[in-house]
Amino acid sequence: GSGRLVILPVDQGFEHGPARSFAPNPPAYDPHYLFELAIDAGLSAFAAPLGLLTAGADRYAGEIPLILKANNDNSLGTVKDEAITATVRDALELGCSAVGYTIYPGSDRQYDMFEEVRASAAEAKANGLAVVVWAYPRGGTLTTEGETALDVVAYGAHIAALLGAHIVKVKPPTALIAQPEAKAAYAGTDYSSLKTRIAHVVQSTFAGRRLFGFSGGAPKTDKAVFDEILDI
Repeated sequence: GSGRLVILPVDQGFEHGPARSFAPNPPAYDPHYLFELAIDAGLSAFAAPLGLLTAGADRYAGEIPLILKANNDNSLGTVKDEAITATVRDALELGCSAVGYTIYPGSDRQYDMFEEVRASAAEAKANGLAVVVWAYPRGGTLTTEGETALDVVAYGAHIAALLGAHIVKVKPPTALIAQPEAKAAYAGTDYSSLKTRIAHVVQSTFAGRRLFGFSGGAPKTDKAVFDEILDI
């Protein structure tokens, strides 16, 4: 009832491997610990891949909304892509409220990813499930700095909304404008504060007519976390 959305997403094991994800906090190797972390914290939802949700969905049924992360990447490959790893039927059987997909605008595989999300999102909506899209521009001609540039993040968020997402998740943008063609459009406005940049990303995504999430990103101090959340 707060009007705020806070989701615990745990797909790090798929993306980065178990030790990199959980060794600093060994109890997190246990899926039940992760369910209880999200429940005890009073969060809005818990998002995870199929196997992790399957390991606890029955025991914690009805205690927190679940989001099935239905496509995944891993750090062993060299191509920026995500494989479809679960179905809408899986989400329904687990009692999920939503299904989620990651897209990489700018990657060489982006158009295939868009089509996969389009098909899966249509099936999800037909079965009464919400659709979450993690929009992380990367690959192609984008530099590492360009992935979080203000114009690029706003572009990725807008694409996610155009694909039919109810909830869009992106990384907090920097003040960099990466696309030469976009520089003129951003001239004359001060985007030095994160609060102003966040407002522009929300504006770019149907003027705030979609729910929004911003990635927590790399580990940081408590103060930095709270300052970023206040700006958001």
